[in-house]
Amino acid sequence: MQTLMDDLPTRPAYILNLRWDVLAWNAAADKLFNFSAHSPERRNMLWLLFTDPAMRQRLSPWEAQVCQMLSSFRRDFARATEDPAIDGLVEELTKVAPEFKAWWKNQEVNAPCQGVRHLNIEALGAVALEHTTLTVDEERHLRLVYYAHKGSKAEERIFNEWIMA
Repeated sequence: MQTLMDDLPTRPAYILNLRWDVLAWNAAADKLFNFSAHSPERRNMLWLLFTDPAMRQRLSPWEAQVCQMLSSFRRDFARATEDPAIDGLVEELTKVAPEFKAWWKNQEVNAPCQGVRHLNIEALGAVALEHTTLTVDEERHLRLVYYAHKGSKAEERIFNEWIMA
């Protein structure tokens, strides 16, 4: 999977498990989400969404997108019955992130995460990326999250230049 992701130099891609730990990523995903700046135990998409100020600024509007992502996480939480690691993540986020604590009580569960993610990139401004999730190892609950630029060819060229810089 790492080879496949690396062969997509302008398409941010990463691998998540059921707990939403970011297990692998390509350079484009690292440029967009800065995964390598975080220690492995904090390299969790849900943790970053609620505790990383840079991630909070990157998603625009943050609240609407995070609520949608949280409803997708609930689906995975339900699959991970009696998993102390995922329970521990929820417990810890409840303690450190007031928004998570308030929104976790909502029982909405969303279908698999796909659609358009709106991002704010300092050098580019507002950027829309289509994203989809593909199961790459069903037994181990591993998924590839893949992003592609949504917009004009000129905007895509500018985004690709930024991601490759």
